[in-house]
Amino acid sequence: MPHIPAQSMLLDIGCGHSASFLKAISHHIKEGFGVDFKVKEAQFGNIFTRQLRLHDQLPFEDNQFDVVTMLAVLEHIENESSILQEIQRVLKPGGALVLTVPSIWAQPVLEFLAYKVKIVSEAEIRDHKRYYNRDRLYRSLVEKASFDDFYHQYFQLWMNNFCTVAKRIG
Repeated sequence: MPHIPAQSMLLDIGCGHSASFLKAISHHIKEGFGVDFKVKEAQFGNIFTRQLRLHDQLPFEDNQFDVVTMLAVLEHIENESSILQEIQRVLKPGGALVLTVPSIWAQPVLEFLAYKVKIVSEAEIRDHKRYYNRDRLYRSLVEKASFDDFYHQYFQLWMNNFCTVAKRIG
């Protein structure tokens, strides 16, 4: 919540079938839009959901959102560069991208839990295209996608990355 300003316009990419994150913060934001291939088109007060497979373009106007969230989503996207360019396009100047992704140290743990112990979805883990550390996130977000204000921290015993960046102003 400290990374999501009150009364902001927020896009949650990969909101899941129930858009639970957006619903949980609906009192804090002006409007929230969730997109996912698992969600049905619906409206819950100030929350709007739309079924969408992420391929080329996001169906939103330029400079529409104050915040874009991607929580455990970027690792599933085939073409990381395309979606990051689209996020740049739909974010307002100075707007923030808030994301979580699994760390490189999580890969063997997740694969063990999925393939051997069977307590994590095998399909979910098999769909991971990449894992991240701080340096890889910096290269992807700052050097390649031209975001600013890089903030990073590991959480859950270094198994996950939390990161925020901002769209450049001007």
